[in-house]
Amino acid sequence: MLEIRHLTKRWPDGTVGLDDVSFTVQDGEFVVVIGLSGSGKSTLLRCVNRLVEPTGGQVIWDGVDVTAAPPAELRRIRRSIGMIFQQFNLVKRSSVLRNVLSGRLGYAGTLASVAGRWSAADRADAMANLALVGIPEKAGNRADELSGGQQQRVAIARALMQNPRLLLADEPVASLDPATSHSVMDYLRLLNRDRGVTVLCSLHFLSLARAYGTRILALKDGRLMFDGRPEAVDDARFRAIYGEDAVEVEIR
Repeated sequence: MLEIRHLTKRWPDGTVGLDDVSFTVQDGEFVVVIGLSGSGKSTLLRCVNRLVEPTGGQVIWDGVDVTAAPPAELRRIRRSIGMIFQQFNLVKRSSVLRNVLSGRLGYAGTLASVAGRWSAADRADAMANLALVGIPEKAGNRADELSGGQQQRVAIARALMQNPRLLLADEPVASLDPATSHSVMDYLRLLNRDRGVTVLCSLHFLSLARAYGTRILALKDGRLMFDGRPEAVDDARFRAIYGEDAVEVEIR
């Protein structure tokens, strides 16, 4: 279980990224965080694994206070929390297989990654995860030879190498076309339903949030404005939260 307690983030220039945000995510949920640009979605996800250090409040994962964890303990915690980024964060000149294997860094260390000293079991797992996301034949390709949707699949396979129980997906389809977006979201739903991975995913598009989330959180200016079932967030409620000038692309 993930517990967010009164989480706050204030940037050095005084900008409020998160303002007293609290909620709980049960194991096995697929929670989607929606909001306009600058609402705090990415800040929230990055505070969960402390890629961004919160100013105040607590993040509790499986009963452990992530926000108070010393470096060694934080590294152990992060093993169970995978992350997928909007811009994929792949090493473009490295092979797809090597990018996927880098997901084992939390277990094997940097020397194995640099020297390519991966066990047969790790390599087999990497190929299995590439097969799960539908691109095992791309294992030998350089990452920059792949399309955006394929690169995001590589990023998912890399996250799976951690055997995560919680997956943070930070606007994973923001740079993809609609058809590819659904393909990537389908893989996340597969992991959620078939492997029981808890998913916390930020999205711009309300239609995707409704289609894939079991629950929706809405942020505005760093504050939690809504927490409920997807069917409760219709266009009228969206506009009530974000204003009549909320652009159509954000809704659809």
